[in-house]
Amino acid sequence: MPQPIDSPPTPTRVLVLAKAAVANAIGRAVPEACIISSLAGVDISQPTVLIGDSAEVFDRGVMIAAFLHHVRVIFVLSPNSQDKLPIEAEQFPIYGFLSQPVYERAAKNLVFAASQNICLERNLVDLQNEINALNTIGAALSAERDIPTLLEMILTKTREITSSDAGALYLVEEDAKSGARLLRFTLTQNDSIHVSFHSFTIPIDKSRIASYAALTSEILHIEDAYQLPGDAQYSFSKDFDLQVGYRTKSILAVPMINHNQEIIGVLQLINHKRNRDLKVTPENAEQVVSPYPKRAQHLVKSLASQAAIALENNRLVEEIQGLFEGFVKASVMAIETRDPTTSGHSFRVKELTVALAETVDRVDDGPYKNIKFTPAQLREISYASVLHDFGKVGVRESVLVKANKLYPAQLETMTQRFEYVRKATQEQNTRKRLEYVLAKGRDEYLSRLPEFDGELQERLAEIDNFFAFVLECNRPTVLPEGNFQRLADLGGFLYQDWGGQERPLLTKDEVRLLSIPKGSLDNVERQEIESHVIHTFNFLSTIPWTKELRLIPEIARAHHEKLDGSGYPLNLPAEKIPIQSRMMAISDIFDALSASDRPYKKALSPEMSLSIIESEVKRNLLDAELYRIFLAGAIWKRVLPTTTKA
Repeated sequence: MPQPIDSPPTPTRVLVLAKAAVANAIGRAVPEACIISSLAGVDISQPTVLIGDSAEVFDRGVMIAAFLHHVRVIFVLSPNSQDKLPIEAEQFPIYGFLSQPVYERAAKNLVFAASQNICLERNLVDLQNEINALNTIGAALSAERDIPTLLEMILTKTREITSSDAGALYLVEEDAKSGARLLRFTLTQNDSIHVSFHSFTIPIDKSRIASYAALTSEILHIEDAYQLPGDAQYSFSKDFDLQVGYRTKSILAVPMINHNQEIIGVLQLINHKRNRDLKVTPENAEQVVSPYPKRAQHLVKSLASQAAIALENNRLVEEIQGLFEGFVKASVMAIETRDPTTSGHSFRVKELTVALAETVDRVDDGPYKNIKFTPAQLREISYASVLHDFGKVGVRESVLVKANKLYPAQLETMTQRFEYVRKATQEQNTRKRLEYVLAKGRDEYLSRLPEFDGELQERLAEIDNFFAFVLECNRPTVLPEGNFQRLADLGGFLYQDWGGQERPLLTKDEVRLLSIPKGSLDNVERQEIESHVIHTFNFLSTIPWTKELRLIPEIARAHHEKLDGSGYPLNLPAEKIPIQSRMMAISDIFDALSASDRPYKKALSPEMSLSIIESEVKRNLLDAELYRIFLAGAIWKRVLPTTTKA
């Protein structure tokens, strides 16, 4: 804790421990000198010039005090110049010598020089202490990243170093409607009474002490708030003091100026105390409280500038953080507009993963009991989670939103082909009927009409059955084993186009896609989808992350890795998969399974989703302990609709 600036240094006293002749001579030269007969009982902890002519002045306590810079020893030599100093003086820091007989002018000048030396030494020590205190406080202010904590620290440290009983902090802000600059009462502290706090704003003008300092950029020192100068343009209200039983006396209002020479706030210190341990009351204020020394005013000005810069830096960091948060949110929203069916997925995965990390941080048993995440690491997890699918920007949109095995254009072409075959079958049946009528006559045709109708219906039903089967195969469900052969048979079914050219009812590419055993993607398309992880890594690696966020690309890249090494893109073994990625994997799968309808699947119930995750845990694909914590902490409920949670 820095030493407070209290009252001015104690005046240097002069003590004389010498024979009568010497003592009398010193007494005539320095009238304020005190002649003593012994050092016994003498307090040498205060500034002292000690003059003596015997070995007694070389007391060990005096020597220590001399080394500590608040005692100066002047030794008076005997008339016999051949005499040597006592052996005790060999290592002693003697300030100066007088010879006998003592010349009064020499004694007076040497005592004055010794007193000045003590004063200068003490000032130097005090200045060094103040500089050290400022450096310590400045370092602490620079290191603090939480603005409310920083504001508390600014006011607390300023009060400590100035021995202030109370204080307040005002910050400049702009009115949202008018744009006018206002001064907001942001913080207050008081060692003598409990003060209930409520924030308010005041205009920046000359009507009040704090607003005057903010308007004029001047330090305002008031020795007694109840007796303001007659020409003062500002006022002070006693109402608060009367309400709470307090006495505001000395005030020091110091504007906080940033590196652009802009006023960003005002530090208002109240009641400089002679003794910090005392409480201020209306009855003792005159004895306990004193004006603020000049040194205190200069020191607070310096400290206020440091505080202003620290506060501005923190605000700048928050603005940059907000800017980056906005960029991240906009980036994720841009990706999700390419695939509206997964809208909100990235943000839900972030919420689940961060909640799981916070829960892991609190566990006190199991394999992760020693895992602790700092706020920076939680922010790292948050960014990695919300950006885990950003690489989908590098995936073709048609593949990204592919709901069935055939693309819409392919399905449309195939549908038209089946419709053509159906129409051609009807036309062929009609031509056959006409030829029969012309060859056999009307009566013979009518006798065989049911046969013609039955043949047509049978043929059309066969085509419709084929088409229904194709539509069933087109859905991204697990394809039964026997359907592969039937698709191959359909691929061999031929029809004649308008030019009489025979063509297959299903093309080879259609048969291949419709034969996908599970899901809607073939191997090439699946690899393209899986490549989004690499795209994510490459994109995130181009961002110049700070040291505390440098693992974001690696965490995001590994969220599809499996503990048995079967995941992608790097087939990492369990020990190389970061715990952050393991947590994200569980969150990602749960949301993908339980989210509202996606183009390739229906939403599953939370219970079914958890059951599928559990099956992957049993197959050593996902982390069993993290899944246990995911369940025990009911993390999965965080993203469910309110009605489902209930």
